Amino acid sequence: MTTSMKSTALEPDASLDGKAVNVIQRITQAMPVYGLVFLMVLLAALFSVMLPDTFPTLFNLRAILADKSVIAILALAATIPMITGKIDLTVGYGIVLWHILAISLQTKLGLSWPLAVVIVIACSALFGVLNGLLVELAQIDSFIATLGTGTVIYAVAMWHSGGRQVVGELPEGFVDIAGGNFLGLPVGAFYVLAISVALWLVTEFTPLGRALYVIGANPKAAQLNGISVRKHVMGAFVASGALSGFAGVMLASRLQIGQASVGLEFLLPALVGAFLGSTTIRPGRVNVWGTLVGVAILAIGISGIQQFGGAFFVEPLFNGLTLLVSIGIAGWAQQRRNHSIKRRIAARQLQSSTAPATGASSPSTAG
Repeated sequence: MTTSMKSTALEPDASLDGKAVNVIQRITQAMPVYGLVFLMVLLAALFSVMLPDTFPTLFNLRAILADKSVIAILALAATIPMITGKIDLTVGYGIVLWHILAISLQTKLGLSWPLAVVIVIACSALFGVLNGLLVELAQIDSFIATLGTGTVIYAVAMWHSGGRQVVGELPEGFVDIAGGNFLGLPVGAFYVLAISVALWLVTEFTPLGRALYVIGANPKAAQLNGISVRKHVMGAFVASGALSGFAGVMLASRLQIGQASVGLEFLLPALVGAFLGSTTIRPGRVNVWGTLVGVAILAIGISGIQQFGGAFFVEPLFNGLTLLVSIGIAGWAQQRRNHSIKRRIAARQLQSSTAPATGASSPSTAG
């Protein structure tokens, strides 16, 4: 079975990390776990001090939540296959077609907006089935498979729209999907929260979630333990596809127009957020809250830089550099931890091997 990445399925043995005896050691051990959380808070505090009139405001908070809710959902969609060691690039390509389709079904075919939403999410889930079949049955690497299917679905989006904007009168109920507010905040933020809590409960507290992590760590071992790798991996792609379809519905509700030039810019930040999720909270293990922290760092950093008058290329540059730096730091921290664990394991093995020899060499007291 081909895999594009590898995740850690089992929790690390804390006893192998050694006991922190001073503040520096405690910070060193906590940094891989909460380093990005600290960075997120530090960035928010820094920009609040430097931009006191614009950054720490309710208006800016609403703008960030409204602007990044779609990316957050796409990052969560990408997180699900990553747990199994796969990558789904169609979260970025697919949203191009899904948001166009959500509008054209209403404006061209005259369907009601609830039916249009159901059809879009069903189509995106079926597309996840196709990705799962290519990865599990055809045994194509997930990166290559989803790059190919993503390119095809992007071409379909351009064909369906004719390269033009898809516009028309949309019902108020559809516009309120992403344009409404709840408790004074954009409703999209509450969608993200609800999806995150649901995924967290499933991945952390159910046998299904445990099986996904085991598959990500060692699919052969998972198969030997009776876990249906094919079924779980395909299910992960279906869930990822359905979430990307919902993100497309949100994007259509927010923009109220469909165009093939919109959507691909979400791919990199969504993947960056998902990859960052494996470097914090549960380092070495893709996790839901880590993904949200990664998205939050990107959102805060880009918002602050843009308010300083950053150029148009700042956002992709910041996304790429954040990914490289974070992965590098996580890899360095993991290597240090692995070396520490190996030394302690070797010390324990040495103690266990010398203990019997010491006992055997003691003189007998038998008369």
